[in-house]
This record gives sequence, structure tokens and C-alpha cells, in this order.
Amino acid sequence: MATASPSQPRAAVALRDYTTWKVGGPAAWFAEPADQGELIAHAAWAAASGLPFRCIGAGSNLLIADGGLDGLTLCNRRLQGSRLDTGEGWVEAEAGEPIPTLARKAARSGLRGLEWAVGIPGTVGGAVVMNAGAQGGCTAEWLVSVRVLDPRRPEAPFELAASNLAFGYRHSRLQEEPLLVLSARFRLEPGHDPAVVSARTSANLQSRTSTQPYQQPSCGSVFRNPEPLKAGQLIESLGLKGLAIGDAQVSPIHANFIVNTGAATAADIDALIRLVQQRVLESRGVRLHPEVQRLGF
Repeated sequence: MATASPSQPRAAVALRDYTTWKVGGPAAWFAEPADQGELIAHAAWAAASGLPFRCIGAGSNLLIADGGLDGLTLCNRRLQGSRLDTGEGWVEAEAGEPIPTLARKAARSGLRGLEWAVGIPGTVGGAVVMNAGAQGGCTAEWLVSVRVLDPRRPEAPFELAASNLAFGYRHSRLQEEPLLVLSARFRLEPGHDPAVVSARTSANLQSRTSTQPYQQPSCGSVFRNPEPLKAGQLIESLGLKGLAIGDAQVSPIHANFIVNTGAATAADIDALIRLVQQRVLESRGVRLHPEVQRLGF
């Protein structure tokens, strides 16, 4: 079944090429399906072959072990596209659609609600799973429903209402259940001036890029904020900006980012995450919980 086509499973593919941290060992099997039909077929193949199965998107918010992953890893970043109803405010997007792209499309259509998402380095599917958010907004506020796939029964995708996803701060039930997002449906506010919404969206992006290390490989924010405290402020208060293990470094620009300054390994990053957690717990009595999802550890 393995061929050179990206839409067909290939063996021993380096996952560092598919993560924003630029780390991660090989996938035993890997494919980039071109549409939902191909993705469902791959899931069925994995189920019939008894292979473990998971899906990644933009590769942000993700730490893959240096030893790689067994089974089948799918990357959904080719599953892109969206449909917008500017009159009613409905937006439907494929799981692989970059969430910043969707935010821009909505703004140009005069749809208010996704301006906060323009700086999130992920896909629509990942945003749903993590209840991604920034600058006062989050996915759960605007999501209506998702179309999902159960890898154990890949032949029967089904809809789930947002109210059934147990959303919390950077959390949804999709983090605990083996369900894969195929597409998402949002209800935004129609009838706004596209120039105004676009300007607000651009301002949000400028705010993020001026205060975060966008020029170096990272996963985005590493730790959940221990509300009402901010993880970055806690880490910075201990003088940990610049702390490094190997080429993994707490960013000198924003302390809730760990950047790959060259040839960091997943083990380096994992060790630095744990060291920061230890220092904050010992000095401030606060246990930081990572946002980043670990695979293969």
C-alpha cells in the first residue's frame, strides 16, 4: 500500500518536518489525505490492520518523542476549505483549514467573532480539540457543531453539538476520547463593516507578533495559565527567561514559549518543560500544566 504519493501511507516519515518545534522521530506509517473520503479510508485501513491511529494538523501545540510513533499518523493539513454565509453568519470549515486563514476570511466577509484567532498557529480541528483561545476569545464561544470520526468505526462519521464537547479552559472531551474532527461549524455575527473587522484582526496579529517569538520554532504557549495568574509572568518572575537545556530555550521574548534555537531534541524540550514546572512549584507553590500534547513518551 505504500507509495510515493502523499495521500497514501508511507513508511518511516520524519515527523520533525510536520511540527512547528521541528523535532520528533519517524512515523511508522504516515499519510496526508487529500479529502475526508481518503482520511476515512486510511482510518479503516488502520483499524483493519490493527494499527494505532492518530491525526495531527499544523503540528503546533505538539511534542513528538525522538523515538517516533508506531501505527498510522495522518496529517490533515491538506483538508482545507470553508463556506461562509454572510447573511446568516454560518461558517463551515474543514479540519485542516488554518484557523488564521478562516479568521481573515470571516473578517473580509464582515463576520465578527474570530478576530482573536488570527495569531493562533494551528488548524480548525486543533482549535476545536484544545478550545484554542487568545486575547479574550475562544473556540467554544462560536462553535455550533463538529463532524467527527471514531477510528474504531471509521465508516460512520457523525455530528456532535458544541454543547456535548465539555468545553473548559483549553480543554474539550476530544482530548480524552479517540474522536477525530473532520469539519466544524461556527455561528458568527453578520453585518459588520469588513474594513473594521479586518483592522481589528490585523491589530490582534500585530499585538501577538510583537510580543511573542514568531521567528523561531516553538509550539505556541507551553503552559496553561493558572488563573488568575499568568504562566509567562510566573516564569519570568523567577528569572527563567533564557534558561536552556541543549538547544531548547525559554524564550527571552516571552517566558511561556520554549524555542528551538538550532538542534534541540524532543528530550531537551521535555526536560526543560519539567525543569520550569519544578522551579515554579518550588518557588511559588503553583503547579503549571502544559497545554502541549505529548505523543510517544
